[in-house]
Amino acid sequence: MEVVVPDPSKVFQSSGMVESKSVGTFSPLQKHDSQKGHFVDRGVGSPRLVRSSSSNIFSGDNLGTGTKNSMPAAAGAVAAAAVADQMLGLKEDRHLAIVLVGLPARGKTFTAAKLTRYLRWLGHDTKHFNVGKYRRLKHGANQSADFFRADNPEGMEARDEVAALAFEDMLSWMHEGGQVGIFDATNSNRRRRNMLMKLAEGKCKIIFLETICNDVNIIEKNIRLKIQQSPDYAEEPDFEAGLADFKNRLANYEKVYEPVGEGSYIKMIDKVSGHGGQIQVNNISGYLPGRIVFFLVNTHLTPRPILLTRHGESQDNVRGRIGGDTAISEAGELYSKKLANFVEKRLKSERAASIWTSTLQRTILTASPIVGFPKIQWRALDEINAGVCDGMTYEEIKKNRPEEYESRKKDKLRYRYPRGESYLDVIQRLEPVIIELERQRAPVVVISHQAVLRALYAYFADRPLKEVPHIEMPLHTIIEIQMGVTGVQEKRYKLMD
Repeated sequence: MEVVVPDPSKVFQSSGMVESKSVGTFSPLQKHDSQKGHFVDRGVGSPRLVRSSSSNIFSGDNLGTGTKNSMPAAAGAVAAAAVADQMLGLKEDRHLAIVLVGLPARGKTFTAAKLTRYLRWLGHDTKHFNVGKYRRLKHGANQSADFFRADNPEGMEARDEVAALAFEDMLSWMHEGGQVGIFDATNSNRRRRNMLMKLAEGKCKIIFLETICNDVNIIEKNIRLKIQQSPDYAEEPDFEAGLADFKNRLANYEKVYEPVGEGSYIKMIDKVSGHGGQIQVNNISGYLPGRIVFFLVNTHLTPRPILLTRHGESQDNVRGRIGGDTAISEAGELYSKKLANFVEKRLKSERAASIWTSTLQRTILTASPIVGFPKIQWRALDEINAGVCDGMTYEEIKKNRPEEYESRKKDKLRYRYPRGESYLDVIQRLEPVIIELERQRAPVVVISHQAVLRALYAYFADRPLKEVPHIEMPLHTIIEIQMGVTGVQEKRYKLMD
């Protein structure tokens, strides 16, 4: 079965809209049947947000449990963002600090890294400040659990000192032009959080982001990963000794832990498991905080691969022409068969996987030999619109439109083809795709185009925006992105020369 994701702006015009004043985001609740295949629009890329009896609590409605062939829920995100702009005003120019809160081994650092990557990709100058790194630099990496006791005044003073140092560094960075600081530490009691709020007065807005996990199996797994990966235990040869020390450290934090109830906050409750969970928010308003909530509603830690590949060689590739909507060449047809064979072997035990293509025939033809998986067409995955230059070679552009050729050469990221798009435009329209990829729990194969895949890859690899137009994205190559609790890993498979 094939599903077409239509133009988000056209879909959104007819959607019912619900505003959540406590969150500052929007979620269309109206469902639509599509022009082709089965189409269910749930709007801004999130699962349908359901208001609970409390006005500031949202829970995922059947997160990721839709039918095998249901359309991704992300169509409409760009249009929703435009509406949010109009209703919430312009993007804030003030500085924003996202202050993590939570016990150790609850996924704070992983959440901080994902949020940092997302905001950077959207173009917000964002930096992750990890207080643990400051502590290790100043006091060494081999501090025992006693260092973290609440009744150890020297340890408390030392930890407050490095927290203040990291926060002051973040404020200095903001003063020099940084926009969003992600402040990563336990910040597990009101005394510490009050200290940070005083440091922030008149300098930045603070939103606390608390991660709560009640699943003892997940906590145990995270603890073991900590012992394996944390620099605090790099010099501890005895795993069991390290494990015992970390559990003592955790017990010290648990004795004095105070959940967030003050100021502006977001609570992620049991979101780590990837099965439902809940988001609570308080005093959240504005464009950027709303987008952050929107992203966090959709993110989870379930490991799964995402396979990125360009379409097989097209007839316009052979001719050196950009854009167009031609069929694939003989070499492209050969690649489509090799790709089908690869996907069948790689995902043979992943029957919930899906194949995403653009609406252009070269990607659809490349996907056609793949059987046994639902196929979904996204307009957002179409190649960059070359406008009046569509169908031309670069030599023809240089000869007939020299001013455009030179402008593009000077700044490929921001250059917009006349009546077409820039790379920044492509990134904007890809946000619903990113959100849906984050929301998916099963593998996804994305068959798209060079400019589009450069932008998608830049998100997962956390590459600076200025590098996006120059990322190598060869034909007939698969890039496997593995997403999970340990971060993002990458493998490449070249199926043809």
